Amino acid sequence: MKLTNPELIVKRSYKEVYKDGDKIVKIFEKDHPKSAVFNEALNTVRVEEAGLDIPKLDEVTQIDEKWALVIECQAGETLETVMEKDPDNLEKYMAEFVDLQLQIHEKTAPMLTKLKDKLAKQINQLKELDATQRYELLVRLESMPKHTKVCHGDFNPSNVIVGEDGKLTVVDWAHVTQGNASADAALTYLQFALKNRVAAEMYLTMFCKKSDTAKQYVQQWFPIVAAAQLEKNNELEKDFLMKWIDVMDYQ
Repeated sequence: MKLTNPELIVKRSYKEVYKDGDKIVKIFEKDHPKSAVFNEALNTVRVEEAGLDIPKLDEVTQIDEKWALVIECQAGETLETVMEKDPDNLEKYMAEFVDLQLQIHEKTAPMLTKLKDKLAKQINQLKELDATQRYELLVRLESMPKHTKVCHGDFNPSNVIVGEDGKLTVVDWAHVTQGNASADAALTYLQFALKNRVAAEMYLTMFCKKSDTAKQYVQQWFPIVAAAQLEKNNELEKDFLMKWIDVMDYQ
């Protein structure tokens, strides 16, 4: 396959993402595991089959000897951009954002990776934490209830597209799992808190009210998901995440 009129929209160490006509094309570096590419493709299809209205996977292919995913392009702006342009209506947008996340959590997809298994693997691989810290986190993780809800795994306003008609569409399902919705919410909270603590608190309050969940229950997940995020090795976020891992006294 060849790109016809590519526009680079995302660049990471392991991939480049292009808009090419009515398609989104993710091109992964040659050293990126082939299994990871096919796993993302498979997970995207499993989310489709769960009944969620998401951009469809069209093709798994190779471009310049690199593996690539071709996905339908959802026209519009990210919800993050909309929120920044219209801060006076943040509460309205946040309500829509939470409603969308709760719609995802209503779905199940039994073939998805279990979130608790993924988190345990990430924590076990961490070099930044000593054996005692890893043990305490793993004990806490094991004590948390096992659920089977679809969890996006990277649910933040930059992964929600607002169409011209106002319809919200969730994109980028690379990290989707099945598990506890409050763990998914804890990660969303931390992503907000990294940039805007006021928005983070608004999100958490709204999520807990709409889902009838105690804040303390979501907070119990903070150290676990913060530790798992260290695996991404982003130095800009490391100090922020370590502070949350150190907060082990949520009850």
